[in-house]
Amino acid sequence: MTRANALRVERTPALIRAQVLENLRQAILDRRLAPGQRLIERELVTLTGVSRTSVREALRELAAEGLVTAIPNKGTVVTSVSAEEARQLYQVRSALEALAGRLFVEHASTAQRKALVRALEKVDRLAAKGAPILTAKDAFYDVLFEGGGNLALRSVVGSLHARVSVLRSLSLSVPGRLEHSVKELHAIVDAVLADDADAAAAACARHVEEAGRAGLIALAEQDGA
Repeated sequence: MTRANALRVERTPALIRAQVLENLRQAILDRRLAPGQRLIERELVTLTGVSRTSVREALRELAAEGLVTAIPNKGTVVTSVSAEEARQLYQVRSALEALAGRLFVEHASTAQRKALVRALEKVDRLAAKGAPILTAKDAFYDVLFEGGGNLALRSVVGSLHARVSVLRSLSLSVPGRLEHSVKELHAIVDAVLADDADAAAAACARHVEEAGRAGLIALAEQDGA
């Protein structure tokens, strides 16, 4: 598939703006639009086949998510994440997700615990087929944060999600990381089913810390390429 075809938007009027946003977001997460790359509106209009207004609105949304940055006298570029920024993001994620694991054990209903198990089963199925698991992991975390019942925590995590998504994609590209990631999710669920809040918090923190190590390795390899 060519770069142009990958970004081309299906012309369904009610969904055009959402489609162009999703296509550009995914191109950034897949690194088809590389960190530091300048995004020129007229080129994006040609690539996506939509109006300049739709492209401009998508870029504004991506800027709000932290995936692109407007730089004076240069225009809009794909945001670069340095190793130090990545370390800081993973530190914050580790603390937040440890709290999420603890709160889930303390507050989740029986139905939410079952939903977490089902979400993990979907991750297992996708991993076994060698299919991408990030969307399924998002669903797993949706259940985890919802079950904890802390809206402020969910809001803070949501504000970090887009920036972290780039790093998550990188970390899973490290050989062996996928298998370890799935095992770490099992450790979280095992702690939940054992009704052990301390173990759930520790398992959530460990999962993020291991992802962070892998992400920094991938980031270093990318920068050295």
